[in-house]
Amino acid sequence: MPLNGLVLSIMAFTSFFLFSSLIIAAIAPSLHAQPNQFCEAGIGYGDSSCGDSIPSSSKLLIKGGTVVNAHHQQIADVYIEDGLIVAVNPTITVGDEVRVIDATGKFVMPGGIDPHTHLEFEFMNTVTKDDFFSGQAAALAGGTTMHIDFAIPIDGSLTAGFEAYEKKAQKSCMDYGFHMAITKWDETVAREMELMVEKGINSFKFFMAYKGALMIGDELLLQGLKKCKSLGALAMVHAENGDAIDEGQKKMIELGITGPEGHALSRPPVLEGEATARAIRLADFVNTPLYVVHVMSIDAMEEIAKARTSGQRVIGEPIVSGLALDGSWLWHPDFVTAAKYLMSPPIRKQGHDKALQAALATGVLQLVGTDHCVFNSTQKSLGIDDFRKIPNGVNGIEERMHLVWDIMVESGQISVTDYVRLTSTECARIFNIYPRKGAILPGSDADIIILNPNSSFEVTAKSHHSRVDTNVFEGWRGKGKIEVTISRGRVVWENNELKVAPGTGRYIEMSPFSYLFDGLDKKDASYLNSLQAPVKRAKSTA
Repeated sequence: MPLNGLVLSIMAFTSFFLFSSLIIAAIAPSLHAQPNQFCEAGIGYGDSSCGDSIPSSSKLLIKGGTVVNAHHQQIADVYIEDGLIVAVNPTITVGDEVRVIDATGKFVMPGGIDPHTHLEFEFMNTVTKDDFFSGQAAALAGGTTMHIDFAIPIDGSLTAGFEAYEKKAQKSCMDYGFHMAITKWDETVAREMELMVEKGINSFKFFMAYKGALMIGDELLLQGLKKCKSLGALAMVHAENGDAIDEGQKKMIELGITGPEGHALSRPPVLEGEATARAIRLADFVNTPLYVVHVMSIDAMEEIAKARTSGQRVIGEPIVSGLALDGSWLWHPDFVTAAKYLMSPPIRKQGHDKALQAALATGVLQLVGTDHCVFNSTQKSLGIDDFRKIPNGVNGIEERMHLVWDIMVESGQISVTDYVRLTSTECARIFNIYPRKGAILPGSDADIIILNPNSSFEVTAKSHHSRVDTNVFEGWRGKGKIEVTISRGRVVWENNELKVAPGTGRYIEMSPFSYLFDGLDKKDASYLNSLQAPVKRAKSTA
């Protein structure tokens, strides 16, 4: 690491340590202030010490494992106390009061952070099956210890939307944060964006698709990009050309194509590529970072690659279904089977998956999300006669960590340290919560997984923890099993058993001005100096 980078890292860690105890002291009263209404109702998994945010034994030692961070790995012990990592050393000796977990021959890594989920999301005249408890419980069983969900405005009001999602998240069982969608533009929305940043939201999403519902036009997008830049908040886009998709849908219906395959045919990769290119160019015009969610096609990926090669700050997020699957399932003769794979942008034809994997391995794409947004077979059947009415969404919050390991690490496409970067650390850096999250370092939150590379896993709807009745990865078998998940120092997944209770989760505020904004002012200054304008001209005497 360059010396200046090392100095900055030391300064960041020093500040982090100084404030850790203050943070814990500040949040402790609110964590214990109220009895857990969900626990009283008997909702939870296993012996979850219902209502406790700190386990009865708050000291834990993980011994003898290979500790992996994004840029380094070593055989070491990890000592945890009161939800924080206290020490990472080759040999740590502890007393009998400390629980010891033997991780010999296994990888000890930061818990996953899923940057893209939709829990208890009201969409297309129904609501996703997973709420903030069931979705998070599934996440923990799969090794994800934090996620960032998309809060949706109510009638355009960001404040009303935020308050609604605060209420939904009362049943949470792990750490979470929020992005906020922008669905209209006026001065009230602009002021509310400032308020959202004060409340710990540092990213705003703009839908370029879903015409007549969530879609915004270029004028609104430009205003939003400018406001995001001024706030130090990251602009995110769902990049598909909504106007062209609307025409494509009409064309499919006219051709009598009403089944799930019509969904993919109506929104081909070229429309994802076009919208991605347009968003990238508008972000470049404003000079603000851009995050492209669920990159599903070669077309979109290549636009991101070109932008990054030119020096533009663009983040590309593939999702696990796009890496693992191909769109042939949408042509399945059984409607229920075909419909469960329907999402937007669509899972693409064979070839796009391999290209996205390669882009992830070579740094063109930066992290992996899920877009977990699940509807059951009954809900999907709302569109049995018209694909436009099938609720869009697939699962992934529980499967992501296992499948990325199996697809990318077991195949030799990425290293173990790359795996940590792509599933945890880079997300923490992008959303400005590193090294509190995304690292196994003294002072970091004790969100940890233990993965056995010699064990196997199998994905089935019968065994998963989501409330949805299908699974798009049904029957997938692979190597590398997450045997233990630790959330804030508490063992919540072990021996294939969950021990979690609703109401024990914690909202994580995310500060603006992440590393993506470093030096933007210099680029703005360089641009102004390059204009050679205004030109001073002599006034005409005629």
